Amino acid sequence: MADYITILGFIAAACTTFGYVPQIIKGYKTKHLKDVSLMMFVLLTFGMGLWLVYGIFRKDIVIIIANTVGVLFGAITLAMKQYYKR
Repeated sequence: MADYITILGFIAAACTTFGYVPQIIKGYKTKHLKDVSLMMFVLLTFGMGLWLVYGIFRKDIVIIIANTVGVLFGAITLAMKQYYKR
């Protein structure tokens, strides 16, 4: 049963973590993210960072992997927003 729960966790994590990808692709293609809320991405990325720390303390591989990737995607989106702002 635990294996099914872990698989469910990985599927849920993939769905929420890879939600960043369409925005990253669109931003790269259009070269602007003016319409993207800076505060939303800052809060979301910060929250994922806290989840990452939580996952490390809990030694939960699903939380660790999902939020490591999520923080990376959030950082990419924030960096692109600042870069294309010029």
